[in-house]
Amino acid sequence: MLNFFTMLDDMVWGAPLLILLVGTGIYLTVRLGLLQVLKLPKAFKLIFADDKGQGDISSFAALATALAATVGTGNIVGVATAIKAGGPGALFWMWIAAFFGMATKYSEGLLAIKYRTRDDNGEVSGGPMYYILNGMGKRWKPLAIFFAVAGILVAYFGIGTFSQVNSIASSLENSFGLAPQIVSIVVAVIVAIIIFGGIKSISKVAEKVVPFMAIIYILATLAVIFTNFDQILPAFGQIFTGAFTGTAAVGGFAGAVVKEAIQKGIARGVFSNESGLGSAPIAAAAAKTEEPVEQGLVSMTGTFIDTIIICTLTGLSIIVTEKWTVAGLEGAPLTQAAFSSLFGTPGALALTFCLVLFAFTTILGWSYYGERCFEFLFGTKHIKLYRVIFVIMVALGGFLKLELIWIIADIVNGLMALPNLIALLALSPVIIRETKNYFSRMK
Repeated sequence: MLNFFTMLDDMVWGAPLLILLVGTGIYLTVRLGLLQVLKLPKAFKLIFADDKGQGDISSFAALATALAATVGTGNIVGVATAIKAGGPGALFWMWIAAFFGMATKYSEGLLAIKYRTRDDNGEVSGGPMYYILNGMGKRWKPLAIFFAVAGILVAYFGIGTFSQVNSIASSLENSFGLAPQIVSIVVAVIVAIIIFGGIKSISKVAEKVVPFMAIIYILATLAVIFTNFDQILPAFGQIFTGAFTGTAAVGGFAGAVVKEAIQKGIARGVFSNESGLGSAPIAAAAAKTEEPVEQGLVSMTGTFIDTIIICTLTGLSIIVTEKWTVAGLEGAPLTQAAFSSLFGTPGALALTFCLVLFAFTTILGWSYYGERCFEFLFGTKHIKLYRVIFVIMVALGGFLKLELIWIIADIVNGLMALPNLIALLALSPVIIRETKNYFSRMK
């Protein structure tokens, strides 16, 4: 069973998809004139600007909801997994994925606002399924349906449930000896209470929890890094040399390790920041704005915060403490070991707390993404059915094994990315035209 899914994962995340992901980002970066660098200050200002226009939630709440879904186990467990398999060089490839991913995320946010609609309940609906249908035309409806089906699969079996719940359960088991099965059921009950309140309920929780947990985590990782400040420069040396020569925790052929670093770094980078997946624009579509470009810029900051800041800090904590070389340590316990080296047991407990919050908010964000995909396919009548199944899937998360979970998550992620990337390339003239028009108006 595991071998079959591993083979399928290697096929989905083979060279073609990685080239398409990064290639789309490179193409959009060139066509938009390095917008992710030149317009980043403006993007951060817009996060806190006054909302103007129709929508369900503020731009900040839309970003917080998107970050709730992206700042999760990918930042703690995913980074640890990537460094363990591909060495410190994997972090470099996460940066590459994030840099070009920012142009992709900008484009997704822009199209989300431009082509959004309202459902039968009057709530905003948007995202790749709508910009495929309304932007590319009715004949592309099968592609929109493919995306929506993949989106539901990711929500039910991928990032949205199993991998998050499993991380919460294994982390609490590791720290407090709590049974994973009981943990997953308790999480499911709390999730049910929030998601039955819809996007406004989810965004209210995200607005409060996401900034708090991100600040706590950033301060803790900085403390670990600067306690080992003599190792910071060597760590960067390992990252840059390892990206092209390969250094693995366990011995292995250098070329194979480089391949592993590239594959794991980009795949985990995408898993973490979701650029190109098409998930974030579903939240972006609900923002109160009339300017597609402005929401695109706000969306882009999500990738910067998620990967360039948070993943980098996790990676450096693991590398400067040299815990990645310890045999038998992987996933959350590897990052916990890095924290424990400074803070002892309280450090491991603090990380457990962060991980639980990170993973929990990711579950909430993804419940909304899956719901919008479900609504696109089946209308608003059966949304309660979707929510009930989602809660059941959350409850099952503590009963499954880690390795298989990550592999299934990777596969369904890849299936979701494909139609979205096709849409971004097909609609790139619209993205470029909207961008030029906006900045010429703002002069």
